[in-house]
Amino acid sequence: MARARSRLSAGTVVLGCEALVRWREADQRVTAFVREAQDSNFRVVVSAVTPVEAQDIRVKSDRLRWYLSRLKIEPVTEDIASRPIELLRDARLQGRKYAIDAVVAATALRSVRPAVILASDADDMSKLCGKAVQVVPV
Repeated sequence: MARARSRLSAGTVVLGCEALVRWREADQRVTAFVREAQDSNFRVVVSAVTPVEAQDIRVKSDRLRWYLSRLKIEPVTEDIASRPIELLRDARLQGRKYAIDAVVAATALRSVRPAVILASDADDMSKLCGKAVQVVPV
C-alpha cells in the first residue's frame, strides 16, 4: 500500500518552550507533529535558550536531555542575538515577557524554509515572525 504523502516537505520545525514541554510529556498531538516532521525530513530544532525556559526542577533533567538529543539545538549566534531587538520593535512588544520568544522567532526566521513554529503564544509569535513563518498553536 502506498504511503500517503505528508503535508510537510523538507524545511524546519522550531519548538517553542510549551511545545518542548508537551513533547517531553508525550502529548499526542505534539508527538505526532514532531514524528511527521522528522519522517518528512524536516529539521526539528530548538533555540539554545528554550531548554533553559523548559527545565522543570520536578522532572529529572535526564528526561529533558533525552528529548533534546533527538533535536538540533540552534546556537544564539551574533546574527540571531541582534535580530530580536528589531523584531520586538517592529511588533511593538517590549520587556522580558517577550525576550525569549523574540530569540525563538529570530531562530525560525534564519531557518531553512518552510519554517514552522509550534508555540503556545501563537499571537505573539505571529506578530514577531510575520508571514515568513507558519505558527502552529499548541
